[in-house]
Amino acid sequence: MLEIRAKNDRGMTKLSWLDSRHTFSFADYYDPGYMGFSELRAINDNIVAPREGFGAHRHDNMEIITIVLSGQLEHKDNLGNTTIVSPREVQRMSTGTGMIYSEMNPSLSRAAHFLQIWVLPKELNLNPEYEKKEFLPSNLLNQMCLIVSPTGRNNSLRIHQDVNIFQCVLEEDRTVHFQMKPSRHVWLQIAEGAVEANSLYLKAGDGLAITEETGILKLKGLERRSNFVIFDLPN
Repeated sequence: MLEIRAKNDRGMTKLSWLDSRHTFSFADYYDPGYMGFSELRAINDNIVAPREGFGAHRHDNMEIITIVLSGQLEHKDNLGNTTIVSPREVQRMSTGTGMIYSEMNPSLSRAAHFLQIWVLPKELNLNPEYEKKEFLPSNLLNQMCLIVSPTGRNNSLRIHQDVNIFQCVLEEDRTVHFQMKPSRHVWLQIAEGAVEANSLYLKAGDGLAITEETGILKLKGLERRSNFVIFDLPN
């Protein structure tokens, strides 16, 4: 079964400094029909104004992945990490027993646009961890690039859950394929541009839930540059 989660049906948090769209229930947005998908609990599409952001706050027992689409994000945490996350870089936090961190837009003039993804961990109360990696454009262009996996294989970030996350930047009229398995759930999230997925038209902000399907998911770029993320999840 393939079900589209349209961009305009998502929840919203709109503040003077933040424009955030929530694929699943999050913060003050609640929809009992969209509490998550498999082990996926949040896909927040965030735009943060210059010199603004999320001040020091605490989370525990969550795997948090951040994909910066444009601008930059400054991360600081109580593990001693201070770093700038830029486009082509992906950040992973395992908050475990608890992590205090802030994420701010350091720019004086440019907004920061990023996806923040929450995944439930397989085990609770692990030691907190932080990791960041760069993925070269040549590895993302017109091909699936594994950015997160349970084992950290192929130079991916390691997550404490049976989840594989792929990213692809697809040029117009180029196609890539993803093998669907009935034993797995799949979520496709369009970050930028527009894609045709097995004859379904999806634009930036749209998601596609895939369950009990087999065969090939064919993805075709419909704009000059389209950026999407695929989550391979347990049933």
